[in-house]
Amino acid sequence: MEQILLDHYKLTNCGLNPMAGYVSENYKVTSDQGIFVLKVYEDSSITREEILAENELIGRLTHLSKSQVSQPVANNHDSAITIHDNKIYRLLSFVEGRFLADATHTPELFESLGSFMADIDLSLMDFRNAGIERRRLEWDLQHLNLVKRLADHIQEPSQKKLVKHFFIQWELNVYPKISALRQSVIHNDGNDWNILTHDNEVTGIIDFGDSVYTALINELAITIAYGVFGKEEPLKWACKIISGYHKKLPIEKEELNLLYYLIAGRLITSVCKSAQEKLSQPDSEYITISEKPAWDLLNEWIKINPTLAKNKFYEAAGFEKPAIDTIEHAISRRKKVTGSNLSISYKNPIYMESAAFQYMFDRYGNTYLDAYNNIPHVGHQHPEVVAAAQRQIGHLNTNTRYIYDALHEYAELLLSKFPNPLTKVFFVNSGSAASDLAIRLAQNFTNKQTIAVMEHGYHGNTRIGIDISHYKYNGSGGKGKDDNIIEATLPDTYRGKFKGSTIETGRSYAHEFIETLKHSNQEIAAFISEPVVGCGGQVPLAPGYLKHVYSYIRSQGGVCISDEVQTGFGRLGDYFWGYEMQDVIPDIVVLGKPIANGHPMGAVVTTDAIADSFDNGMEFFSSYGGNPVSCEIGKAVLRVIEDEKLQQNAKIVGDYHMASLRELHKDFPVIGDVRGSGLFIGIELIKNESLTPNTELAQHIKNAFREKQILISTDGPYDSVIKSKPPLCFSKENVDQVVETLRDVLIDWKE
Repeated sequence: MEQILLDHYKLTNCGLNPMAGYVSENYKVTSDQGIFVLKVYEDSSITREEILAENELIGRLTHLSKSQVSQPVANNHDSAITIHDNKIYRLLSFVEGRFLADATHTPELFESLGSFMADIDLSLMDFRNAGIERRRLEWDLQHLNLVKRLADHIQEPSQKKLVKHFFIQWELNVYPKISALRQSVIHNDGNDWNILTHDNEVTGIIDFGDSVYTALINELAITIAYGVFGKEEPLKWACKIISGYHKKLPIEKEELNLLYYLIAGRLITSVCKSAQEKLSQPDSEYITISEKPAWDLLNEWIKINPTLAKNKFYEAAGFEKPAIDTIEHAISRRKKVTGSNLSISYKNPIYMESAAFQYMFDRYGNTYLDAYNNIPHVGHQHPEVVAAAQRQIGHLNTNTRYIYDALHEYAELLLSKFPNPLTKVFFVNSGSAASDLAIRLAQNFTNKQTIAVMEHGYHGNTRIGIDISHYKYNGSGGKGKDDNIIEATLPDTYRGKFKGSTIETGRSYAHEFIETLKHSNQEIAAFISEPVVGCGGQVPLAPGYLKHVYSYIRSQGGVCISDEVQTGFGRLGDYFWGYEMQDVIPDIVVLGKPIANGHPMGAVVTTDAIADSFDNGMEFFSSYGGNPVSCEIGKAVLRVIEDEKLQQNAKIVGDYHMASLRELHKDFPVIGDVRGSGLFIGIELIKNESLTPNTELAQHIKNAFREKQILISTDGPYDSVIKSKPPLCFSKENVDQVVETLRDVLIDWKE
């Protein structure tokens, strides 16, 4: 190379230091004649054409000097390239300055960055070049789908789901609109190692190897993506770049509408390419130099409400925020078409727009940490669940009168989570329908009608569901207990008759209930209970309770039903199903809510004998129960629980959560009890040592949390128990936010 530099460029006393690069070998050249950059490529007609195209592009940047942009240096034959031994040699001027990555970042510098990139784009607005326009690069945001397959190289499941989420958001929000935006040739790689600065101003740029003809706004998205690396308030810094750009080259509203997703698009491109390249070059610092900050930013980006981002971007460009309907008007419209008893959470209701994992976004730009919603079990809008639904609904959705693989495949997967003799499953559309069917199965199998239920239990909104739900029939508007219902006293080890979480306590409660059953002179068809009674205040049944009760129920010909609608699928951490914590196996299990991550689905799992007895001539049919879409979603939920180790996460984070709350209890005696398992937690609030329920404080905390943008709720017979049942992707960081917020609210309450 030294000989080539001498023979073809008349450079003497050359020293070459390797520099990082993708498609070319790069060297910093020091010589008697100055400092240069030498790029060496494999020779091909396409590469020659692209080099000439880049040179023509650089020639359009007449507002920049050779000290600001790497300009081609002609050889002795006045050619921009030198060919030797199947290699292309290209010499460029060397641009001095401090890389943006190494510079001290200020608002003024970021405005300068936006202005500098706008000047480049203005120079290229009417530039057309066939060599550049033919490029179809993975780094071109309009071709984001080219890197979608690379997401499978990402090893960490939580990172993979983050990337796949943004791919889906791209398909929904960007793909249908990007082709209608302004198109231009752009630099396409305004990263912090290609931008040069001096004295708090952007002064130069290098590397036009990724230049493409694409949506103009992609230039700004890429520059912002790298510019806000490591920033605690990325939107604030992004807006400085936007402001500087817009003053030189006005941005259109339609472009700003997509900018949040375009920035995410560049980030997921970066981490996908890093994952691919690490397979062949695991130790390459150049390949992975942007990987960690890109992941850090993605983890922050997912928490940002897209509406907030859009509003901030509008403000930076001097546009008014898009008008949003008021929540009062939305509530008024809702009440006109629904029953007045359709409940709404919080004194100050929330007008929701979208969600992602453990975060929910309202229409006004606020982000809420969801510490409450147990229906999106594996996380709101989990990409595997969304993709399963999209694939199947575009392929086949029909009823169970036809044969299709999804039903038996999902049934086999689901039943593999149960012990013998639980070997049959009936699919329905909700936990309520599942409870209804479970009672029908039990009454049919036993030829008995009386049902034993748990105090404060809740099992759904059907007629049968309400009849067996003490929470409903004994609550406001309820008609009271039917004659064929027998109630068990809630075996509450904190507030109940028998205290202490011991086997003896469970035995005492069980024997008391068994005596009630004996004196009722009624034969019991079934006993139904949740392993942790949610509406009772997140109360785990006393240890060993079910062993004694189940034994008696079976001895007089009844069956035992475990309602796992809230407790199942690994939520309890130590147990996949709640009944396991009692060391029993029920005869019938009721499933709903998390089974399909919010998609309307439910199931009843039972024994061969009970299922066979139900085949009495009347067919069982549910129009949508077990349809192909539901089953594919159910399969996806089970895969995610396994792949992302969400049961283990529920155990680790749940234990951490309860330990943190119990530490808080030491400073605040109004916290009477912290109970639960995994990510199924109750915090009972009291006024004094006599355990007087503190309903007022519970309601204050719930609504104070809402104002601090954390979602929790209350339950229990006195509505004095804070309940937290978040998506299983909840993290220790999320726990810290909840506990510190609770501390702040309790301090304010004391004062």
